[in-house]
Amino acid sequence: MTTRQLRLLRAASASVVATLLAAVSHTFAGGAAPHPLLVVSAAVLLLPLAAALIGARVSKSRMALTVLISQAAFHVVFQLLGAPTGSAVELGHQHGMLPLGPVSMAALPDLAMIAGHVLAAVATTALLWHGESLVRMIAGWMLALVQHSDLTVPADHRRPAALVSHRHPLIHAAHSSAVSRRGPPLLS
Repeated sequence: MTTRQLRLLRAASASVVATLLAAVSHTFAGGAAPHPLLVVSAAVLLLPLAAALIGARVSKSRMALTVLISQAAFHVVFQLLGAPTGSAVELGHQHGMLPLGPVSMAALPDLAMIAGHVLAAVATTALLWHGESLVRMIAGWMLALVQHSDLTVPADHRRPAALVSHRHPLIHAAHSSAVSRRGPPLLS
């Protein structure tokens, strides 16, 4: 795997895991549960930013910064969209969106929301940091298992004998001789 591919894989995993845990912590801290499309779109939109922040080499500080920015961006997007959930349909002419002007006091997070996001950021950073080493360890085990296994075909392997059918045919040979009646009739 090249360094670019590894960097993109790290960024994708950081973006997805950070966004999922941000959504869960946002819900546990008292907010409304986000719509799944919002979670997916936030993870996809944060991928280039995560790739730029995470860097080519592994660093806990860059990974933590990526996770914190992903969590903060998710929270801001979630607040600006007015908490669109997938659980209920609003009736009437209510869009549920905040005006994109000055931020009101209702849009500012309370202490429980901040604590929930910080706890999710710490858990995400630990999960990503130890998760990569765990995946590398399991991949090493599987590679060693495949390299040391005996998967060769023995030299004395013979082809099995041809199958012989002992059933009687359903149509007798005398009845199966086809008479061709195709084409125009002969001059009679």
